[in-house]
Amino acid sequence: MTTASGAPVGDNQNSMTAGQRGPTLIQDVHFLEKMAHFDRERIPERVVHAKGAGAFGYFEVTNDEISKYTKADFLSEKGKRTEMFARFSTVAGELGSADTERDPRGFALKFYTDEGNYDLVGNNTPVFFVRDAIKFPDFIHTQKRNPRTGLKDKDAVWDFWSLSPESLHQITYLHGDRGIPATFRHMNGYGSHTYKWVNDQGEAFWITYSFISDQGVKGLDVDVADELAGKQPDYHREDLYNAIENGDYPSWTLYVQIIPYEDYKTYKWDIFDVTKTVSKKDYPRIEVGKMVLNRNPENHFADVEQSALSPANLVPGIETSPDKMLQGRLFSYSDTQRYRLGVNHQQIPVNRPKVEVNHYQRDGYMAVNGNGGGRPVYEPNSIDGPVEDPASKSTSFELEGVADSVAYDSEDHYTQPGDLYRLMSEDEKSRLVKNFADHMRQVTRDDIKLRQIEHFYKADPEWGERVAEELGLSVPESIKTV
Repeated sequence: MTTASGAPVGDNQNSMTAGQRGPTLIQDVHFLEKMAHFDRERIPERVVHAKGAGAFGYFEVTNDEISKYTKADFLSEKGKRTEMFARFSTVAGELGSADTERDPRGFALKFYTDEGNYDLVGNNTPVFFVRDAIKFPDFIHTQKRNPRTGLKDKDAVWDFWSLSPESLHQITYLHGDRGIPATFRHMNGYGSHTYKWVNDQGEAFWITYSFISDQGVKGLDVDVADELAGKQPDYHREDLYNAIENGDYPSWTLYVQIIPYEDYKTYKWDIFDVTKTVSKKDYPRIEVGKMVLNRNPENHFADVEQSALSPANLVPGIETSPDKMLQGRLFSYSDTQRYRLGVNHQQIPVNRPKVEVNHYQRDGYMAVNGNGGGRPVYEPNSIDGPVEDPASKSTSFELEGVADSVAYDSEDHYTQPGDLYRLMSEDEKSRLVKNFADHMRQVTRDDIKLRQIEHFYKADPEWGERVAEELGLSVPESIKTV
């Protein structure tokens, strides 16, 4: 045993004291180092997605035609494999929360490509609660604890949702049969946003990502989920670890929807609105490849807790879109990692690219890669420092209008959730209604309940009537006549 500086440790069982009963001596540097490190073992937990599990694996391209749409090297040819890391998580709970809460699941992927790291940070649902990043902190505050009581606050949750009708689509997914996945292996993953792919000829296409579970999609019964929350709050983490350890490697098949570039101007839905989906009938899914997880982390903290993923980590051939939530996440994800892990978090092994990194960023906490040695720290320079590659510039995107704080054009928050409700079987509808009612029953104010019931009613009158009845309320005539 040694100290962190490599010196041998003489006694790890007894601290050095002034005599047998005397106070501890400050010269016991092993004790001081051991305690100081222990005091700092807990880095700040993630603001959201704090509780999670992760694993390593690979992504293999299965479609030779994908290079028609993107010049991204890791998608360039059938059979090409890329190492990767995946982290799955709940959203609202703290580090010690239960895996089986009704909550969206994070689906975050890091591809260690030959052109640098590409991160795809999504969820197990194809839509989200809000569509402008400026509302995200407020939304998350409603999912956390009341500042006065220190308790979860259902009034805040439903007050916000009922005043934000764009959330209806997502909360319908959340309260349906997929709201509590059976395991991380039995859920799909979605890229959430529309992204831009660009090929070698400079042609651009809008795309959406869907990772479909090869294990099938399964949900947990509410009562079973509640029981597991008490008996084994790490149920999903344990399941993923055991499956991989036993050689039962989970896999997902990646599909994309290819949307011709000009279609964003005329499609019936705004393809940059993350609260909406793009119909598979209008733009069928195309298979891209398969993701397989086949290796557990050697150390959970080093690889899972210190993993840092951000949609800002892109590679040539994959670009962003004007989606307002995505635009906010491009800054927020990397910024929160700079706070949580330090400005040099991408030097941590799990985050480190497999390719050589050349830039002029220096110093800061945990600069452990040589800090650039004696190379120049400015650019342009005439001493052979790294220079930009014009071929890697993002493609142009036309803009119009004035600089202003403006909403999305469409205020139709009801058609897609209503269609989703009507697609459900009678049993699924009954469970959905009960889940909503059970969740809303804890709200202390009837005006909040009725405000939310109005949204259900606008999506489908039957839906609104059934939730109201379950809560012992009547749908007011003022809602019925809207």
